[in-house]
Amino acid sequence: MPSPDHLAAVLFDMDGTLVDTEDLWWDACAEVARGLGAPLGPGDRQALFGLPVEDAAAHVLGRVSDDPGRDSVEAMLTGAFVRRIENGVTPLPGAVALLESLRVAGVPAVLVSASPRTVVDIVLEIVGGHLFRLSVAAGDSARNKPAPDPYLAAASRLGADPAACVAVEDSPTGIASARAAGCAVIAVGPLDAASGVTTVPTLESVDLPLLRRLVSGQVPPGA
Repeated sequence: MPSPDHLAAVLFDMDGTLVDTEDLWWDACAEVARGLGAPLGPGDRQALFGLPVEDAAAHVLGRVSDDPGRDSVEAMLTGAFVRRIENGVTPLPGAVALLESLRVAGVPAVLVSASPRTVVDIVLEIVGGHLFRLSVAAGDSARNKPAPDPYLAAASRLGADPAACVAVEDSPTGIASARAAGCAVIAVGPLDAASGVTTVPTLESVDLPLLRRLVSGQVPPGA
């Protein structure tokens, strides 16, 4: 029987958690909306933060008068995002070092992203696919974030109990998904303390002892 602090896996969100892509995603959304004759404003940026492509497409469609169809807008958003990703992305501070420490310790790391498989595979090449046991992208589960399906799919494919996994997230959408799946959650970045999860400024503050304490419940939510 596993010990109370058994860490089965660490499940990482991608955009804004491991790699600096939030500006690229916003630029892609703004480009598509502008091309459809519905320029986005500052308030739209927060609304689009952390959204999977299908929800972002719905947001954009809510602003246009001539509806080209959700599938078309999703394809445009994905294409615009991929073009930007292909020009290069930067791993966020502490990301590669944390992944390497998990690899050395034999703790599986899994990428759990709301982005399309095309985007995920490009980022894996840049960050290092060898550092991940597996990856889950949009379309790999029945529903995308904020539903629990992506995290449940990751745990199932590993044969792990979600409660023995820590999810690393940066958005309310992703946090909701991971918590609904039953994972312990740690959030990176300037999220409101009301999110109810442990937060750190960067991944440089995350190490194996902290991850194990999260799984065992030794770190109170919101700490």
